[in-house]
Amino acid sequence: MSFTFRLFLITALAMIAFAANSVFARLAMATGEAGPWAFTTVRIVSGALVLGLIASPLAALRSGSWISASALLVYAAAFSLAYLSLTTGTGALLLFAMVQITMIGAALYGGERLRPARWAGLLLAIAGLVWLLLPGLSAPPLKGALFMAASGVAWGVYSLRGRGATSPTALTAGNFLRAALIMVPVGLAGVLIEGEALPSGTGLAYALLSGAVTSGLGYAIWYAALRDLTSSLAAIAQLTVPAIAAAGGMVFLSEPLTTRFLIATALILTGVALSSLTRMPAQN
Repeated sequence: MSFTFRLFLITALAMIAFAANSVFARLAMATGEAGPWAFTTVRIVSGALVLGLIASPLAALRSGSWISASALLVYAAAFSLAYLSLTTGTGALLLFAMVQITMIGAALYGGERLRPARWAGLLLAIAGLVWLLLPGLSAPPLKGALFMAASGVAWGVYSLRGRGATSPTALTAGNFLRAALIMVPVGLAGVLIEGEALPSGTGLAYALLSGAVTSGLGYAIWYAALRDLTSSLAAIAQLTVPAIAAAGGMVFLSEPLTTRFLIATALILTGVALSSLTRMPAQN
C-alpha cells in the first residue's frame, strides 16, 4: 500500500467517524432507543476507556485538565440534546459552523488582524447560518439549534485549549477520563430529573459505537493522519464532514435534503474555506 493511499484512507476513515457521531446520536434520539443523558454518559465513558487503552492509562492520568474536560462535557451533552429535534445534516452543519466561528472569534479577540478574504469568508459563513435559521417551514427547531450552537462553541473552546499539544491522543484521553468522572453523576441526575427511560439494547449499541469507535478510535486515527497532512489538506478534509453526515441522515433516517440546507451548506463551507482554511481544528 502506497503512503499516499494509506494517508487518504485513514483521513477518510476519520472524517466518516466524525460524521457518524451525528448519525448515531440522531438514530438514538429520533427513535427513542436512548435518551440524551444516558447516551452522553455511555459515549464519554466508553470513549475514555478506549482512548485510555490507546494512550496508556498512566499517560491518560497524567494528561488533560478539568477545564478542558468541562468544555468536552458541555459539547457532548448539548450535542445529544440538540439531536432530539435537529436532523443529522443540519446538526452537523451548525456544529461545524459554530466551531469555526468560535476559533476565528478567539483569534480576533487575541488581536489577530484578518485579511479581507478572511473577513469575507467569516461574513459568508454567518450569512449561511442566518439563512439556515430564518423562520419558515423548513427552519430547524430553535431549541435544538441553540443546543448545537452551544455544543459548537464548547468544542471550539476545547480545540483552542488543546492547540499545539505534543501528545494529542494522551491529552484527549486525559480529558475524556476527567469528563467521564463528571458525567456519571451528572448523567444519573439528568435521568432521574427528566425521568428518562433506560436505553434499549440498540440505543446502548449506538452510544457505545459513538464513544468507543467514532470518538475514541476516530480521534486516534485523525491524530495519526494529522502528522502527515498539511494544514490546508486537513482543513479541506474537514469540509466533507457535514456532507457525509447529511448523506448518513438520508440513508439511515430517510431525512429530506432541502433547498434551504443546500444553500446554507454552500455558504457556510465556502465561507469557512475562505476564512480559516489553514487554521481549522479537529472535530467531532
